[in-house]
Amino acid sequence: MSVLRETVFMSSSVVVVGSFNVDHVWRCESLPAPGATIAGRYSTGPGGKGFNQAVAARRAGAPTTFVCALGDDPGGAMARGLAAQDGFALAAEASTEPTGTGGIYVDSRGRNTIVIGPGANAALSVDFVQAQRALLAGAKVVLAQLESPVETIEAALALARQAGVTTVLNAAPADAPSSIGLLKLADVLTPNETEFAALLGRHVGERVDADDVAALDGASLHALCRKLVGNGTVVVTLGSVGVFVSHAEENLRGDAQPYYRVGAEQVQVLDTTGAGDAFNGALCASIAQDGEAAFIRHVRFANQFAGRSTEKEGAAVAMPHFTPDDAENK
Repeated sequence: MSVLRETVFMSSSVVVVGSFNVDHVWRCESLPAPGATIAGRYSTGPGGKGFNQAVAARRAGAPTTFVCALGDDPGGAMARGLAAQDGFALAAEASTEPTGTGGIYVDSRGRNTIVIGPGANAALSVDFVQAQRALLAGAKVVLAQLESPVETIEAALALARQAGVTTVLNAAPADAPSSIGLLKLADVLTPNETEFAALLGRHVGERVDADDVAALDGASLHALCRKLVGNGTVVVTLGSVGVFVSHAEENLRGDAQPYYRVGAEQVQVLDTTGAGDAFNGALCASIAQDGEAAFIRHVRFANQFAGRSTEKEGAAVAMPHFTPDDAENK
């Protein structure tokens, strides 16, 4: 059984609720096929979507707190040490489960496949999140993903929504459980094309192949987004193709049009692991630092930040130190 650990928080404009993993990474010429044994170069380091996004938000300039669950083991010690090193606060529920792990294979083109061992991440409780009510209510943006129990994430977003805080849900990974009720708690929903297709099939009854999402015309893609989240904004990240943004007609978030595309940054891609997390953390950091700016400005900054993250190996360690002010002065 897990117990609550009292934590002293700094004032945070971004609160990330989610997972920490110790990543075990193998880099190889091609991704392993079923039954194959291939040679690769091994490394290990911090990861987990929540932790990656917290690092990204902090390095993008936003005071940040990360809410998570950790085991009493070297992985948990790693998370605490790295959070202190990067200058963000940690609200960690102590768990008797081992700290989460991830097995990652990266090929010579930067593509990856990932297997997660949830461990302590699966023990992040509703009670612990509810104990962070003041922290969540004091933020400007609360960001969550789905590598933690769905009921816990729903509780976190509900508390933030009650306090009038902007809520962002990165509905990842694609096979994680979700509900329409959860999606409605998100002011901004940020799936990639695989996650978007999975959400459509699960909640709307629309069958769309993930490989076809990027090729859809803007009006059709916008219509699908509106079916998924009627009143919120949907940001579909499309990898090397860029990003598609869809707003509710009654809430354009400062933009001139309800839907549009933003092309990907031109970068020298080395490793795409964590690029989506980089985008999400940077998007939230930008919103938190200038909530009155047009939404497209936040998307463009997040695109730049994510592009830079792919130019280095790793996930959390690859997040650049790059703020909206840096982008303006580029």
